[in-house]
Amino acid sequence: MNVHLFLTLTLLCIISLCPAVCGVNLGTCILQGDPQPPALFEDGDFVIGGAFTIHYYVRTEKHTFTRRPQPIECSGSMDFRELRFARALQFTIQEINNSSDLLPGITLGYHIYDSCASVPMAIKVALQLANGQDLVFNDTDSCSKSSAIPALVGDSASTPAISTSRLLGAFGIPLVSHYATCACLSDKRQHPTFFRTIPSDHHQAAALARMVKHFGWTWIGTVCSDSDYGNNGMASFLKAAEEEGICVEYSEAYYRTQPRSKLKRVADVIRKSTARVIVAFVAAGDMRFLLEELSQQPPPPMQWIGSEAWVTDPQMLRFGLCIGAVGVAIPRSVIPGFRNFLLDLSPEQVLKFPLLTEFWESSFSCSLKQQTGSSTAMPACNGTEDLRALQNPYTDTSQLRVTNMVYKATYAIAHALQGIVCKDKRDKCDKNIKVEPRQVFNQLKQVNFTKNNYSVSFDTNGDPVATYELVNWQLQGDGSIDFVTVGQYDASQPKGQEFSLSKDIIWFDGSEKVPVSVCSVSCPPGTRKAVQKGRPVCCYDCINCAEGEISNETDSLECQKCLPEYWPNNEKDKCLLKPVEFLYWDEILGIILAAFSVVGSLVALSITLLFYKNRASPIVRANNSELSFLLLFSLTLCFLCSLTFIGRPTEWSCMLRHTAFGITFVLCISCVLGKTIVVLMAFKATLPGSNVMKWFGPHQQRLSVFSFTLVQVLICVLWLKIAPPFPYNNMQHYKEKIILECSFGSAIGFWAVLGYIGLLAFLCFVLAFLARKLPDNFNEAKFITFSMLIFCAVWITFIPAYVSSPGKFTVAVEIFAILASSFGLILCIFAPKCFIIVFRPEQNTKKHLMGKVPSKSL
Repeated sequence: MNVHLFLTLTLLCIISLCPAVCGVNLGTCILQGDPQPPALFEDGDFVIGGAFTIHYYVRTEKHTFTRRPQPIECSGSMDFRELRFARALQFTIQEINNSSDLLPGITLGYHIYDSCASVPMAIKVALQLANGQDLVFNDTDSCSKSSAIPALVGDSASTPAISTSRLLGAFGIPLVSHYATCACLSDKRQHPTFFRTIPSDHHQAAALARMVKHFGWTWIGTVCSDSDYGNNGMASFLKAAEEEGICVEYSEAYYRTQPRSKLKRVADVIRKSTARVIVAFVAAGDMRFLLEELSQQPPPPMQWIGSEAWVTDPQMLRFGLCIGAVGVAIPRSVIPGFRNFLLDLSPEQVLKFPLLTEFWESSFSCSLKQQTGSSTAMPACNGTEDLRALQNPYTDTSQLRVTNMVYKATYAIAHALQGIVCKDKRDKCDKNIKVEPRQVFNQLKQVNFTKNNYSVSFDTNGDPVATYELVNWQLQGDGSIDFVTVGQYDASQPKGQEFSLSKDIIWFDGSEKVPVSVCSVSCPPGTRKAVQKGRPVCCYDCINCAEGEISNETDSLECQKCLPEYWPNNEKDKCLLKPVEFLYWDEILGIILAAFSVVGSLVALSITLLFYKNRASPIVRANNSELSFLLLFSLTLCFLCSLTFIGRPTEWSCMLRHTAFGITFVLCISCVLGKTIVVLMAFKATLPGSNVMKWFGPHQQRLSVFSFTLVQVLICVLWLKIAPPFPYNNMQHYKEKIILECSFGSAIGFWAVLGYIGLLAFLCFVLAFLARKLPDNFNEAKFITFSMLIFCAVWITFIPAYVSSPGKFTVAVEIFAILASSFGLILCIFAPKCFIIVFRPEQNTKKHLMGKVPSKSL
């Protein structure tokens, strides 16, 4: 910014255009040297200036300070496309002069200069356009008099346009550019009188970033011109790319006047890159140098994304390594009569202007000057040269894009002039009205018209509505490459709807499949991205989601935890409802346990029937048959209560299973304890003088059983009253499934019930153990001892097995303990009696039981 301002003020002082600018009073200022003649000109009532980059270099010399420096002159080859832009200004003014609708009675002229893409030359051109060809300037009026031009069309490049705009803005002279796209020119504080018919690079950068995002490219390389156009445009693009989540592997800048070593370094970076997409925000001249360098040692095939400065330049089509390139371009247009105007050149007309002479001689490789006596190495032109036979950017009017921007810029200035000189009478304009540039500037802000279906208007920043075509370099059947419009970008559309495609894109590999350019492949659902240390965010590893977490989108940054009732599937991309586990009736384990429960209860009932049938037999009547029947009844209930543990736990089943189990087992153990006490008391009663049996007769036995059972009933009632068991979804034991179980409610209640059973069993075991060697022939105490031994062993091993068993096996262990202890009681207490009743009826006598008859060992 400061460099442009410094050059502007310095040249102002050197040329001494206006002494007030330099802060000195010199009186009369005399221009040192000859004024620069326009490259193309024509006089008129009002003269419009034009500045185009027809050449890309200026001739430089080493200053010795011993002689006057030579004037700045352009050098290098001519850009025929820029010449077409300059002639578009000629054509438009000619069309306006021939029109009766716009500026009737007014003749417009033009002074067109070549700025050579050079800031010093651009400033010199601007000064001359502002002040005309006068050699002498008087300080009394030179700074106050009207400008030689009311407005200027140009420049083609952003850097010269910035300097020109700052210079002309100080004098209020409007500058309407057709090709200067730098977003910095929209700053009205620095460029108050700048307008343009081409959109700002701010929109172009946004369009390119949106395009890259649309095709899924997250790993790209970028290269730009090391100029105001390239640097500002690339800065806007990088900002937009960052917002879109795009990572840049490298960002290089190059300008054609820089050392070749810099160009080679940029080319090497491109060749070695891993990104398969490269965004080039490059001026056409710089791009040509870069592609020539890359062509010497072609890089791996890559997809080029281009800015409008080069992506529709016909001279770029000769570089085959850009086949498939996609970029934004100014919409294609049609200007009726323009092609005929371009081709309507005769050698006589060409010789009037050195610029056209150079074009003619360069196009046909012959010399027109030889006809006028000049000597040159080229052969003389013979007059048969035909412009229609040429195929170069000057004659190519198939893709009038930027040319239309010149056309619209010229018409905009004409409409502004009409608003000044024709404001009283629209059919007759006053050519004698003194037009001040400030007036033209004010009118340009209000311009709004349509020409050839092209609307022209400017916003508060002097910019038009941003619309672009999306252009694709496609290989044609004859082997040539052509620009094909495949979509458009309209910044006036709502956000997210600006970008649209109308045709298939043919990519660099000749297919319609979008190429891939990513640093890391997308992370599938079920994984998350983990950024690699020290690398851009687009370079990452895919990490599987942690246990209990999922990701259901591609490239998820984080995994989401499933709700407690849910668990991820194997792919970890969905949360599925956890399966509920409990002991089902229809599963094998449930069927087996239920079968044993039913069989056990049937066995108990069968023994009951057998005992009832033989109730009068001595072996049944011995040791209180009433307790035997009560014991068989309680064992039947014990077997059946195990069924309450099978199936889905409910509120009622949870309360029933534990209380029924506790009460029936206490009833069972109470009966066994009663039988044990009867055995002991019966032995005591046989001793002389003992009357202990009167204290433990049938009535006392029933009362003891009732009392022992009542204690358990009270414990269960208190348990159910205070904190009863309830169904509980256990999600802690297994993470991937829910165990539906019965929670104790109160653990104290559960262990109190179990402890009371254990206490009675232990007491019964001790008493039976003491009575095991009594001299009866059929000593029931030793069978009770075995049964209690089995009972205690089962329930002692039950506790650790119960605590450690997972899920439904916890219930299975509890059922097994119930069945095992119940079967133990039946086998140890009733099986020997049943054996005698059924198979040894001769032993079922009172004498045998009293030991009067020797018995065979069982």
